[in-house]
Amino acid sequence: MSQYVTFMLDGSLYGIDVVRVQEALRAHSRTRVPLAPPTIAGLVNLRGQVVLTIDLRTRLGLAARAELAEPMMVVVQVAGEAVSLLVDEIGDVVDVGPGSFETPPDTLDPAVRPLIRGAAGTRAGPDGDGLVRAAASRVRVPEAPRSGPP
Repeated sequence: MSQYVTFMLDGSLYGIDVVRVQEALRAHSRTRVPLAPPTIAGLVNLRGQVVLTIDLRTRLGLAARAELAEPMMVVVQVAGEAVSLLVDEIGDVVDVGPGSFETPPDTLDPAVRPLIRGAAGTRAGPDGDGLVRAAASRVRVPEAPRSGPP
């Protein structure tokens, strides 16, 4: 049995292995990163540690968050570094059996496929929806365009 920290994005329930999650909290003010791709929401200061923030809606190709909607942050460990993921809301920690996950459907956008490891039927969603297992270790940070010669 594995445990997943769940969160909502555009009405869908996602989860990240609880072992990778450092903390979940309200979004902090972010400092914009010049020339960063739209996926990079900025940098936050978490108790003296500068942490990169990724907007998962943008990364997964979802519609933009409503202007007045305040996101939440799930801080995860990726390659030994803390990375903050902006999500719509934080859910619960749920137990999921090892055989519960199925491979992602073939209809999944190829750009998103490396980030989604599987889907499981759970009753954890607001409407009893299934859980989509996200791969925190695969949240890739796209490189910013370079200016000038290499």
